[in-house]
Amino acid sequence: MSRRRKDPLRGLTDEEHEILEMVARAQSEPASQVARAKILLAVAGGQTYQAAAEAAGRKSNDAVSHLVSRFNQEGLAALVPRHGGGPSIQYGPAERERILAEARRAPDRERDGTATWSLSTLQRALRQAPDGLEQVSTYTIWQVLQEAGFSWQANRTWCETGKVKRKRQAGVVEVIDPDAEAKKS
Repeated sequence: MSRRRKDPLRGLTDEEHEILEMVARAQSEPASQVARAKILLAVAGGQTYQAAAEAAGRKSNDAVSHLVSRFNQEGLAALVPRHGGGPSIQYGPAERERILAEARRAPDRERDGTATWSLSTLQRALRQAPDGLEQVSTYTIWQVLQEAGFSWQANRTWCETGKVKRKRQAGVVEVIDPDAEAKKS
């Protein structure tokens, strides 16, 4: 006979049950989220934690217990994995926007000592700015630029992918490629 559960699964609302069913059957969702949805549905259906783990292709009933506790507290947000170890995330959205704002700014030859941004000149500018990031690395800058859709060009400049300036009769116009995201992957 199994032990008494310390934190049993709370009753699912109709909306939660419907969403869990959709995620459990989805083939386009991440596998970890599908497995978590299957586990929660199995536990809601009355299965033991061990049987629910095995039904979703897992082994540990302790992990099921932690998932149930997290679901009771957070709801459907428990399906999404959290930071999975390693060093803590140091640069949040505000710092990333600061890096992108600096990259979008045209460099001043006198102040920045360059006509185009490289990773090291961006790093120097960010570290020296009054509202800058004193410890930012070139690797972090590179990651942020890549995630934002910038690419390193042959003319030694960073350029936003999918955006281009075209000369028209009315003047220079910025044209955005609607299929840029599809072409990246």
